[in-house]
Amino acid sequence: MNMYCITIFDNHYSKIKHLGYTPVGLGPSISSNKFLTDVNGKNISKKNSYYGEYTFHYWLWKNNIIPKESKWIGFCQYRKFWILKNTKTKYNNLNELNDNILKTVPDHLQNYESILGEPLFINQFILSKFLKNNFHTMIKNPNLFFDRNKRSIKFHFDMMHGKGNLDKAIKLLDKKDQNDFDEFVNREVSFNPHNMFICKSHEILNQYYSSVLPWLEKCENEFGFNLDGYGLKRIYGFLAERYLSYWFKKYTKHTTLPILFKDISELDIN
Repeated sequence: MNMYCITIFDNHYSKIKHLGYTPVGLGPSISSNKFLTDVNGKNISKKNSYYGEYTFHYWLWKNNIIPKESKWIGFCQYRKFWILKNTKTKYNNLNELNDNILKTVPDHLQNYESILGEPLFINQFILSKFLKNNFHTMIKNPNLFFDRNKRSIKFHFDMMHGKGNLDKAIKLLDKKDQNDFDEFVNREVSFNPHNMFICKSHEILNQYYSSVLPWLEKCENEFGFNLDGYGLKRIYGFLAERYLSYWFKKYTKHTTLPILFKDISELDIN
């Protein structure tokens, strides 16, 4: 398995290498030429503050970086890692983390085509989080207080990333996915977060890129780049995050694994 670990910090290179992953450095803080970056060849690296890790995905896609015969290609982040099961381990150093994170896809998962993070359930969020962002929407729709199933992906996106923006983006999707994705975001009360996924083959990864990246480019004509606040400025990354859950569930045989939150900035090798 080839696991790409994405960071924005220059001093993470040796730590990521110690974990046996491929270090990917994105953003203006990366100066070391040891990292794999998105600044050469065909790239959209200047859009990183809007796209997040998807500027790296674009670079992989457009420059044919991954060999076609590759098996199990994954992505994680410097503070989010794949594990096989949740434990109470505190991870006091990098070696302890190294012993527990995913290095190979085990035999019992080999029949799947993709692995996503365990779902995040929107309908279990504390209501005050939504009230703070959009009090008027909640008051106008009192069912949202009492019926958890009304708190869908669409509802969450409207509250956190601008009301109506997801609808506008969906209208720009290819026809074969437009209706299905619209139904998905209005029906589902959870999504697989953090833009983390593992693909069994280059072919599957390329199919996903060929669907999501041209769509995000179309969305630029709708939203542009004059965006304020994290919830709006990173809208392209947030759109991709919701679409990822839909696409892999529709087009692949998928399963899920837990994601561990642990910042390698806090860990020494010994």
